[in-house]
Amino acid sequence: MSWDLLGHEWAASLLKQHITHGDVRHAYLFSGAPGIGRRSLALAFAQAINCQSPSASGVPCGECRLCKLTEKMQHPDLSIVEADSEGGMLKVDQIRALQRSVMLSPYEAKFRVALLLNFQRANANAQNALLKTLEEAPKQVILLLTADSPDNLLPTISSRCEILRLRPVPIEKLQENLQSRWHCDPEKSALLAHLSNGRTGLALRMAADPDLVEKRAAWVDELLRLMPLNIRERFAAAEPLSKNRDQLRLTLQTWLSIGRDLLLAANGQSEYLTNQDHAEDIRALAMKLSGEQMVELLNSVDHSLEILESNANLKLLLENLLISIPRIK
Repeated sequence: MSWDLLGHEWAASLLKQHITHGDVRHAYLFSGAPGIGRRSLALAFAQAINCQSPSASGVPCGECRLCKLTEKMQHPDLSIVEADSEGGMLKVDQIRALQRSVMLSPYEAKFRVALLLNFQRANANAQNALLKTLEEAPKQVILLLTADSPDNLLPTISSRCEILRLRPVPIEKLQENLQSRWHCDPEKSALLAHLSNGRTGLALRMAADPDLVEKRAAWVDELLRLMPLNIRERFAAAEPLSKNRDQLRLTLQTWLSIGRDLLLAANGQSEYLTNQDHAEDIRALAMKLSGEQMVELLNSVDHSLEILESNANLKLLLENLLISIPRIK
């Protein structure tokens, strides 16, 4: 782990300045899409503020005991708070346990750091409970939150944090780095850069696990297979999707990318498609749908993803979505 985070150099520079000037805030919010590097940046910051042998002011050595244990998220002065499962909710009891732990003095580090991952999954009670910690935590406590967007947190939470909004890396830049730094071949680099939409972490996960690319292709095929079916047939075909919240989230995220790709293809911008390996299918589908139908598909999937984060009934959510997806012949 280090500050060498592709695309987030500006954020690393800002955080290093805070350390160098002795101006570290008591709470930070790292926001952006999953796989963009929120956790990596937060952990690099946690290393930097507690490193025992910094190579320069605000620059972690990466070799000392604190740096190594922080990278592994195993240091006793680093508390990790996240939902019990990928699709679960972060609950108030977890925040109350955190409140007790942060009141203790650091074991060996300068700061006790709490990393709250995907805090948009915290229910209202948990978010309200965190306010007490934000307001009353000792000076040696630093809270690091990650979330997809500040808008999905209570305003009273986000307003008390220094917010760093992380953005995707340009596709061309990510493609070049996948080849030069991570030794992916040109064809694979191009595909991963597009599929990840410039999210370095996601691209690297797909590079390390080819099954992720194959699963995503299957989710694309699932949408294409469903669109000619009537409602009854859709319900039957998609019923397995309602059994697993995590699987449904990933499926809908893929369908959302298809909706965007359809609009691009309809406007003659196929070179910008996310799903380049399905470019012919997307162009063919774009010719069968009106602009209004494409927008309806995009909005329906986006709305379903929002509802999914509220712990909604999966079967009902999926059925409502399937009703709204345009039918093709």
